[in-house]
Amino acid sequence: MLRNLREDIQAALDRDPAANGVLEVALTYPGVHALWGWRLSHPLWLAGHRLLARSISMITRTLTGVEIHPGAQIGSGLFIDHATGVVIGETAEIGANVTLYHGVTLGGRSLERGKRHPTLGDRVIVGAGAKILGPVVIGEDSSVGANAVVLESMPSHSVIVGVPAKVVKRDPRLCESINDLGMDAEITNLDTPMRLRLASGFDGNPTGDYII
Repeated sequence: MLRNLREDIQAALDRDPAANGVLEVALTYPGVHALWGWRLSHPLWLAGHRLLARSISMITRTLTGVEIHPGAQIGSGLFIDHATGVVIGETAEIGANVTLYHGVTLGGRSLERGKRHPTLGDRVIVGAGAKILGPVVIGEDSSVGANAVVLESMPSHSVIVGVPAKVVKRDPRLCESINDLGMDAEITNLDTPMRLRLASGFDGNPTGDYII
């Protein structure tokens, strides 16, 4: 358990340039606190103490603004940046070293029991405000753009943007940069450096290029 807590802190230190040390992360990062709440509630859920587990998750949500269902499965190295408004559903599965930004929802689209929430592969990055809904799979090393709405499975090494979301590029070189893209980004030049054009709202009028 202590090793897990150290890994949670280290994930924040590794992926947040604003982090200034172990003590700051341990005391002031709600995403880390939310993960610790899940670490407490998840074993209780598996042991059948489900009311207690849910109670802990609700207390954690009140304190952090993050709701992680105790039934969710989470790999090592998860980092929830800024944290506020993140929702992770009961049957969600998250791989290792995943990064979620604020406002992300890993939600369901069905009222039936069983697998109804997303599965994220290792090292997936999900941008602010993105919604991934249903029992879809996001392949490893993929990035989901800000405010995207993902309703179907996506392959590994993909850059995923839009409403509904689609793959605009399969290239691991882009995976660290997609969080800054809006939901109407599209590739207009595949030369190096790659150029992505950002559209304004829904009218398609370009507002500038995003250079990677």
